[in-house]
Amino acid sequence: MGWDALPLVEAADERPLIERRALMRDGFYEMQAKTVIERVPQTAGIAQRWAISPYRGCAHACRGCGARAGHLRLGLDAGRDFDTRIVVRPNTVARLRAELARFCGEPVAVGVGGDCYQPAEETYRLMPGVIDALAEAAVPVTVYTKGPLILRDAPLLAAAGAQVAISIAFVDERIRRGVEPGALNGRARLELVSALAEAGVDCRVLMAPVLPLLSDAADQLDATVRRIAAAGASGVEAIVLRLPPGTRQWYLAWLAEAHPHLLERYEELYDDAGLPSPTYEGRITGQIAQLSRMYGLRYGPAAPSRHEPRYPQLALV
Repeated sequence: MGWDALPLVEAADERPLIERRALMRDGFYEMQAKTVIERVPQTAGIAQRWAISPYRGCAHACRGCGARAGHLRLGLDAGRDFDTRIVVRPNTVARLRAELARFCGEPVAVGVGGDCYQPAEETYRLMPGVIDALAEAAVPVTVYTKGPLILRDAPLLAAAGAQVAISIAFVDERIRRGVEPGALNGRARLELVSALAEAGVDCRVLMAPVLPLLSDAADQLDATVRRIAAAGASGVEAIVLRLPPGTRQWYLAWLAEAHPHLLERYEELYDDAGLPSPTYEGRITGQIAQLSRMYGLRYGPAAPSRHEPRYPQLALV
């Protein structure tokens, strides 16, 4: 059963924008996307400039997720609503195919606004169509996820030459329970890396976000990189925690409760845009780069894989 939340006289309705314009079905908000290839925020820290997000919000409930502000534009909060009120864009594949016809062909990230293999994907199955459309257009793609459902699409990803970046910022289960309560534990994610590599998928690890004063000690970084190498990842890229608007308030509220003695140091480390001190960030990423070389891993963004369109365009003359 679904209900149409679009009122006849919207101006008199004080409900959040998403409740006025979306269709509620099976616990998810369905909203038709006007465009699906969107610019990646500069604060994200990833290599790609363009992203596709079939879902907004994320059931993994990671406190440091940089995509939280997107919910504010829908009239929802960037905290609990982001974790529990997932917005689905059911026309993602149709819109993507239309936009790819005039897209520049630059590398694309999938899953920036919300994990593309979170539980909602079990219901909507949007990712096979996304992968197929990008493969047909020969657009280099990196899928960012920490969801085990990606194994379902491993054959499609391998055939498409897609890259996968599994997020594993630390292997300390105590930290994971505090900041990633809805996500797989680190051991299970390392097993996911191994399974994808065995299936022929180019699988790397995104060590993100590295949490200042919580997961950045030398022994913690060493243990994480060592286990990533043992899992068979093709490389490592690291991003220190970003705290853009929305994320900042939610993360610091948790920090004030769980680790109040760290609040002052965080205020010193971060600028108004939510970016960490360049000196601190350079030191941490430098350590991870050195550890990667020591354990035989390639460090940094992977070169985008390029291939011919599955169905080449016919010449007019």
